[in-house]
Amino acid sequence: MARIAFIGLGNMGLPMARNLVAANHEVTGYDIVAGAVEAFAAEGGRAAETAEACLQGAEFVVTMLPEGQHVREVYSETIIPNAPGDAVLVDCSTIDVETARDVAARAGEAGFAMLDAPVSGGTGGAEAGTLTFMVGGSGDGFRRVQPLLDVMGRTVVHVGDAGTGQVAKICNNLILGISMIATCESLSMGQKLGVNIDALFSIISQSSGQSWVLTTYCPVAGPVPASPANRDYQPGFTTAMMAKDLRLAMDAAGTAGQATRLGAEASRMFDEFLEAGGGTLDFSAIYRKIEAASS
Repeated sequence: MARIAFIGLGNMGLPMARNLVAANHEVTGYDIVAGAVEAFAAEGGRAAETAEACLQGAEFVVTMLPEGQHVREVYSETIIPNAPGDAVLVDCSTIDVETARDVAARAGEAGFAMLDAPVSGGTGGAEAGTLTFMVGGSGDGFRRVQPLLDVMGRTVVHVGDAGTGQVAKICNNLILGISMIATCESLSMGQKLGVNIDALFSIISQSSGQSWVLTTYCPVAGPVPASPANRDYQPGFTTAMMAKDLRLAMDAAGTAGQATRLGAEASRMFDEFLEAGGGTLDFSAIYRKIEAASS
């Protein structure tokens, strides 16, 4: 049994922390939203009134936070000054590579092993414990934390040094965003030209155009019952999150000197959909924008 401090009990963090509790670990949780802490306590977790209190006695500190600025603040002001000296620090947020590497360097200077471990799989994967973890940081730190990540995920990959987990995550989501737009455009076009969605799905899902977006997350209601399109685009992964990840990808592409024409267009389209009010919908709801624009 490990003693774990879990900071950030939002849509992703809460089910991740819950799975650690279910695996009989001692998990103390904190979030700036009191209701999230109460919900965690109601499901067997230990509630902390402050982030500092959450850290007491922790062997591992796991964070799941919205933005890079939050990660910088929480680690610089709270975790690095107050966590037990032998604790392993694990940030599961999706943030920019520069921030991930800078915070890891500061943690290392203070004597901590720190890993960036962003995830893929959305809220469904968090609930089911089937997330993919992309982990950057030292091999020793990875070996120590892997048993915990195995509880929360199905696939856990040590990518390399600090920041490389974030690189892998934004590379994945760059493909995801582009693929979603391509799938939406194709399905909209096919239906407008008179082909039934079920026939289109049956053909493409068994042909060279097949993709995870189509067969697992189809943006049109009907063919994939579990996809958000069948529940009015209630989110597993919001448009706001996809827009953020694509902006991170564009920033990283600029740093690498990598041309990303399709990525830049996907980023622009998701930003437009976000500004039009689609931020809280699942990112597959961009189908509505694409279908309307093509009418």
